[in-house]
Parts: sequence; C-alpha cells; structure tokens
Amino acid sequence: MSTATPTAVQARPSVGGPVTLPRVLHSEWIKFRTLRSSYFTLLAAVVFMVGFGLLACYGAIDHLNHPDVRDHGFSINAADRSLRGYLAAQLAVGVLGVLVVSGEYSTGMIRASVSAVPRRLPVLWAKAGVFGAVTFVVTLITAFVAFFGGQAVLSSHNVQTSLSAAGVARTVVGTSLYLTAIGIFAVAVGTMIRNTAGGIASIFGMLLVLPTLVEVLPSNWSSHISPYLPGAAGQAVATLNPDPGTLAPWTGYGVLWIYVVLALIGAATVLKRRDA
Repeated sequence: MSTATPTAVQARPSVGGPVTLPRVLHSEWIKFRTLRSSYFTLLAAVVFMVGFGLLACYGAIDHLNHPDVRDHGFSINAADRSLRGYLAAQLAVGVLGVLVVSGEYSTGMIRASVSAVPRRLPVLWAKAGVFGAVTFVVTLITAFVAFFGGQAVLSSHNVQTSLSAAGVARTVVGTSLYLTAIGIFAVAVGTMIRNTAGGIASIFGMLLVLPTLVEVLPSNWSSHISPYLPGAAGQAVATLNPDPGTLAPWTGYGVLWIYVVLALIGAATVLKRRDA
C-alpha cells in the first residue's frame, strides 16, 4: 500500500494571525511601493525642490551682476533661496497624499482594506504613518541636496551660508517637517472627501487660493488671519527669518499640526461611519 502524500493545503504554510497595526503598516507599505504614481509624484517633488532651488540661486546671482541692483542694497537670504523649491514640492506631496486614499476608493480596493481590518481606523493610521515616514525621509534628503547645491551656486559670489549658521539647520530640517505635515494633512483630506479631484482641489485651495482671498480683506483683518492659515503657519519653520507679523517657527508649525490633527479626527469619523 502506498503512503499518502500531504495535500497542497497541508503543505502550505499558515499566514493567518491577528490584525495588528504592524501588519497593517506592512500592508500599506506594500501597496504604496507597488504603485508607479508613488515614484513619479515623489520624483516630481524632488525635481521641484532641487530644480527651483537652483533656479532661484542662479536668479539671485543674475541680480547681483547688475550694478544698479547692487547699488540699491539687494541682499540674498542664501538658505531660503536654495530651499525655495519646497513651495512647488508641497503641491506634489499634497497630490500624492490624496491619491494614497482616493485611489483605493476609485478602484473599489478600499472595500478589501476595510474588510481585512474591520475596525477601519488602523487603516487610516497606517496610511498616514507610511506616507508621512516616506515623505519625511525623501524630502529631508532632498532638502540637504537642494541646500548644498544652492550654496555651491552662490559661492561664486561669496554669498553662501553654512549649516552651522544660526537657524540654517532648523530651516533645512523644517522644510522636510513642513512637507511631511502637509502630506499627512492631504491623506486626511483625501479620506474625508474620497474623491481624487475634490481632494486635490481642496489641498490646492487651502494652500494657494485661501491665502489670496484673505489678502483682499481689510488689512486689519488679513493681518490677524493670514499667520494662522495652514500654509503660512507651517512655512514659518521652513523660513530662516520669518516676516514680521508671522508666527515664530515652532509656534507656526504647532498651529499647522492643529489643522492636521483636526483633519485626522474628521477623517477617522468619516471612515468609521460611512460605508466603503
């Protein structure tokens, strides 16, 4: 009599287990790194930060080459010039943050996600955590590249600065911290709106349109409102010498995180109460 061989089911290793946050994080990381849009959009953010930073530095050098400009006391903030590209990079980060969530709603994959994680909220925390961590690492490296690249350009006229100068290291790292907060904020907005176009329009509106609308208000109104808008508040940490009337760097960054936390609370409420 022949000996029975184990079936395929018996030979397959068990992959079951409790749903834990580390497992949900791993799942979200797999989804994020297997999407081509993740790489393309992050690449756009990198190009914006480095490319526009270098252009800003070359533009400053061009101004210095004109005698009439020098005679009028034109000066260069070397750190801010080299990091100027983050203003464009924030849009790419915001778009990708929305897509991290809205992409699953558009394909219907969100049903599988919330079915695998019945409590739902770990899905939101995992998406925000994975995207926040990736954004911080990528933009931190890019911020240093943009800074050193810009200083190399400015060194031709001896107007460069260094990381050891007062506030410069905070500005470089603060650029990454600001973009990370914007990315997590975009994830929360995408979760609340669930629609790619609507989510992107909301992010663009809050970062670009809302400040313009506030500027047309009477000056005694706008001067009290503008510093507390999400973009203006958070950008203080990414600016070497914030303008008078704006918030202090870490105070402004704290205000931005109030917006982020409120958005995450709203996203958690929507994810918990609405059908996928």
